[in-house]
Amino acid sequence: MTIGVGEKIIEQLFSGGNAGTAGSAAAMTEQETMFRSTMEAAQVGIFVLQNQRFKYVNPFLSRMFGYPAEELLEQMGPLDLILPDQHAFVIEQMQLRAAGVVGHNYELTGIRKDGSTFPIMVLGSPSLIGGLPASVGTVLDISAQKAAEQRIRELADYDVLTGLPNRRLLRERFEQLLAAAEREKSEIAVIFLDLDHFKRVNDSLGHSVGDELLCQVARRLDSVVRRIDTLARLGGDEFIFAMPGFHTAAAAEVARRLVEVFSRPFEVAGHELTVTPSLGISIYPHDGGELETLLRNADTAMYRAKEIGRNAFQFYAREMNTTTLDRLLMESNLRRALVQNEFILHYQPLVNLETGLIIGVEALIRWLHPELGLIMPDRFIHVAEETGLINPIGDWVLCEACRQAKAWCDDGVPPICMAVNVAPVQFRQAGFVEMVAGALATSGLDASRLELELTERTVMHDADINLGTLSALHRMGVELSLDDFGTGYSSLAYLKRFPVGKLKIDRSFVNDLETDPDDWAIASTIVSMGRSLRMTVLAEGVEKVEQLALLRKMGCDMAQGYYFSRPMSADGMADMLRLQPFINR
Repeated sequence: MTIGVGEKIIEQLFSGGNAGTAGSAAAMTEQETMFRSTMEAAQVGIFVLQNQRFKYVNPFLSRMFGYPAEELLEQMGPLDLILPDQHAFVIEQMQLRAAGVVGHNYELTGIRKDGSTFPIMVLGSPSLIGGLPASVGTVLDISAQKAAEQRIRELADYDVLTGLPNRRLLRERFEQLLAAAEREKSEIAVIFLDLDHFKRVNDSLGHSVGDELLCQVARRLDSVVRRIDTLARLGGDEFIFAMPGFHTAAAAEVARRLVEVFSRPFEVAGHELTVTPSLGISIYPHDGGELETLLRNADTAMYRAKEIGRNAFQFYAREMNTTTLDRLLMESNLRRALVQNEFILHYQPLVNLETGLIIGVEALIRWLHPELGLIMPDRFIHVAEETGLINPIGDWVLCEACRQAKAWCDDGVPPICMAVNVAPVQFRQAGFVEMVAGALATSGLDASRLELELTERTVMHDADINLGTLSALHRMGVELSLDDFGTGYSSLAYLKRFPVGKLKIDRSFVNDLETDPDDWAIASTIVSMGRSLRMTVLAEGVEKVEQLALLRKMGCDMAQGYYFSRPMSADGMADMLRLQPFINR
């Protein structure tokens, strides 16, 4: 490539040659003026080179490298403007141009006068000056182009939010790890990490807080891995680790360190957030020979970690596939049960221990399967919670319980309080307060006749956030109770602020009440605490007359359990409410 001037103009400009006749000299002067104007206006660096020294540089090239033209001309050459490790290549190119070989585009790293570097594209063409070999060329600053290419690569290979590798780059890197592992007969650990209950952060505090939390999580996780490991984000709150050379024991140690990463709260937008992880681990080649299989098995193990209590890790085992299949079938059947109205409610009486009067009932869900018959909730509720089906199922329970309570009132049954269990996921869903209001409005039940039972752990986790929801329900007139009290970690400072009217002593403290002094001490303490806070106290799981006598003696207000009645159908409970068989017993 030339720069559009003939050898005669170059000869005239740089060798000081005679142009000949006056006419031809005038023509040459005109062409020289045009040449200089063109070169000075060009928005690309242009140079003329001879004997590895600059004979001409245009203003754009001078500005590009930060040197005045007088410092470059005759004193400096290309080797002064590029990285030392590129000198050999450039010398070869200058020799080729001197030999008359036409050049091609090549990339170099330029060095400005201030020492900063930047990428350049160079194109040179052979020429003659004074009958001696020379070259004419252009230099382009390709910083913007390189930045755009880098951004394209980042969008293709990296997660936009956290900057971690995405699934595509994970797959690419894993293929390299796999090839090395096959050669070296070594192992690769794949760890699937999922945040526990992350959705409630987005639902309660907004997606911007959730996004910042994910970024902080990514930075903490990145501090644990080695340079040869790959930490990727698949999306949502799912992170993957591909770690070469890790056997089972080493992978377990890394998993423990990853769990410890979450022991300190995260400070996000003025909120102190506690998040825990569940991890699943699969090992190449024992648990799979390619990435997708290893990911699937690590995912299965991660769900097992959630089932055993979360904030833990589990290794993949082949029998988990059977469990996973059963879980998928259960999920499918639950969805069908919702559509085909296979759920029913049974009711258990809540008895006042002073009068024996049934003053409330607890609504308990049952699944009337068309083939398997009556299925108890302990077999399907955990699947409903993990899959999100607990929200529509819980909504149905609430609406049906309100409808039944109003129907009893309309039929002349003595008015009672309808207690309904609320799952943690259901309580934290957006619009829960509005859903409760809708159930009351649709049924026509007075809000004071509805009692929502929440576990101690549900209320105390993110207590400040939950206080707003509880207060809104209380203003509506709904009664609130803490279920399974004594098994969680209630703060008395929060407990006295919550608009809760009832504490339910967990059945684990009632089972051996008459034989275990510790259970008696715990139960009596809860009763005393409830009295001090002006709350009603109810004991769950009462099955023996001895338990009932002790509860009465310590001043417990209410009880429920098999001693009074097993859960029964709506019709059976209506008859019991009319008869009131426990009065004066």
